Amino acid sequence: MASVYLLDTTNRDGVQTARITLSKLQKTMVNIYLGQMGIHQSEMSFPFVRHEHNYIAANLELHAMGVMGDMVISGWLRAQRQDAIFSLQTGLRDFDLSMSTSPQMMQHKFKGKYTPEQVIDITVDAVRAAIEHGARSIIVSAEDSSRSDLGFLIEFAQAVKAAGACRLRYCDTLGYDTPASIAPRVRALAEKAQMPIELHCHNDLGLAVANSLAGAVAVIEAGQDAWINTTVNGMGERAGNADLVSVLLAIEYARDLRDQLPLGRPVDLRWAWTLCRYVAYSTGQKIPINQPGVGANAFAHESGIHADGALKDRHNYELFDFTALGRPEFELRPRGRIITTGEFGGIAGLRHVYSELGIEFESEEEARTILELVQLANAHNQLPLLPDELRFIARFPAQAARLLTVVPSEAAWQIVEHARPEWTMPWELPAGVKPLTLDAIPFSARDKQHLLQQPRVLFE
Repeated sequence: MASVYLLDTTNRDGVQTARITLSKLQKTMVNIYLGQMGIHQSEMSFPFVRHEHNYIAANLELHAMGVMGDMVISGWLRAQRQDAIFSLQTGLRDFDLSMSTSPQMMQHKFKGKYTPEQVIDITVDAVRAAIEHGARSIIVSAEDSSRSDLGFLIEFAQAVKAAGACRLRYCDTLGYDTPASIAPRVRALAEKAQMPIELHCHNDLGLAVANSLAGAVAVIEAGQDAWINTTVNGMGERAGNADLVSVLLAIEYARDLRDQLPLGRPVDLRWAWTLCRYVAYSTGQKIPINQPGVGANAFAHESGIHADGALKDRHNYELFDFTALGRPEFELRPRGRIITTGEFGGIAGLRHVYSELGIEFESEEEARTILELVQLANAHNQLPLLPDELRFIARFPAQAARLLTVVPSEAAWQIVEHARPEWTMPWELPAGVKPLTLDAIPFSARDKQHLLQQPRVLFE
């Protein structure tokens, strides 16, 4: 029987969220948590972007050590031959190649540069190039699938399958679909193309989880494996993507879904609390109190009837127990003297903090190496390091050092070699470049008055 699998894209679509970022160390911790949870695949990088290369290398090393279990780690790129060939140089072997397929995007994003036939040809060429140069698995994303002609989507899917793609990703890029509309479309795709279909749904209309589940049921009914794309806490472009925990809770506890959507591999929901809180802390985005499963009010009861019923039997007002998500009943925090370590910490504080974690260093040299890495990691994250991050640094110092070096070594030398004299200290402007003044910026009069009161200097 066909099954459903989860591909989490927190470290790709999630980090594309405006005003949100994750450091390379934080992205690595997310990958580790996802692997421990049992998620099948993490779309974890943009391999054509140079500042991702050390991060990719470190994660490949950690993956080889078994730190992420057998989770597949993959990269996302455009469906372009040169991108595919370049990305394979990172050591990754699993990729998602993306191409826009809707009339809207072909006409107004590509400006009519490509005909539908050329869109297929370019994508097929990229798939073949990736496979010829050593790719292990290729997903092809049809961007804006929900506004694409279904007949063209089927032709597109059949072509990329023939070229060697293993799955087609149906992208509801604008959250345009409904459960009633997405189901027959992906069912037809699965039946006509005879290949597994991924559901990549956005939450612009609040339907990302519902659309993902409805689409997955339809794909499985068509006899093909379904893949649901998720992000932790539902982060992602604009209004976000399908929330990982909400999808898992629905599969496990919603009426009939456990039978309709059999998981292809077991998932340990007890990691949900740790993972969701970690991402919230790292991004600075609080989990909404009404977030399913992990929100502060997910198991809170106040009104008389509800409180009375929950006290008599939790099943009166709770579908599942909070312990299923790894939530503790109580959390104790120290309120007296606290010793921490970080960017400007010293050796005594470091030893104390690590001893509290049950970690002792074998030598002074080892302790000072870890101290330097902890200092760098704190500067890298710009947040106090959490216990799991400290444990990671102590256990995998070589990989931590690689993660904390964002500029590849060869790129650093190229930057130095190509630096122009006018870019060096004391930061004088090149000839012909005029200083930017406040009058040149289209601020309102009120904004300008406010800015003039601030101790700011623009290029002066």
